[in-house]
Amino acid sequence: MRFVSLLLFNIVVLLVIGWLTPARVGWSALWAGILVTALTIWIKPLIHRWFQSMAARSAGQRTKVGEKVVQFVLVLAVAFLVWILAVVFSGITIGGGFFGAFWGYVLPPVILVIGWAIYDAIDDRVEARAGALYDRATGGRAAAAALQTTAIPAVPTPETRAARRELQDGLTEEQRRMLDELGKS
Repeated sequence: MRFVSLLLFNIVVLLVIGWLTPARVGWSALWAGILVTALTIWIKPLIHRWFQSMAARSAGQRTKVGEKVVQFVLVLAVAFLVWILAVVFSGITIGGGFFGAFWGYVLPPVILVIGWAIYDAIDDRVEARAGALYDRATGGRAAAAALQTTAIPAVPTPETRAARRELQDGLTEEQRRMLDELGKS
């Protein structure tokens, strides 16, 4: 599911790149979208980790602002490599002479970085919403089970015991009593 949503988003970003830059994307956006998506999911983290390990050697010598600049340059370098691979292995062409070629290789990585940031923001919201819907559908049992394993009270109170029984079968004390009375009649 994540691959498909990222693929559709990358195709849109590639079409925007074709519209705003001298890069000619056209129908190549489909194949390039698959390529960029695969690179984003599997190769981008490896390249980014490799670049980060090289940059970490001198991290102690930089200020906080300098570290942010280095991180941005690393992300931009990864986007540049992804763009180069997309141009080489798909039907994307860069036109417009010298200046067109310059802007055709400089602007698309910036647009890719902006696209990745937008996708991450949307993806985080969608995952949070899906998690909330899942918790509501399962009655919050997964979250309650996680809380039970991490926080164990020293002496369980009657309210705690009742709440635990409610989590197990989903019934309140009153509902449980009504069912018991129903079974006696």
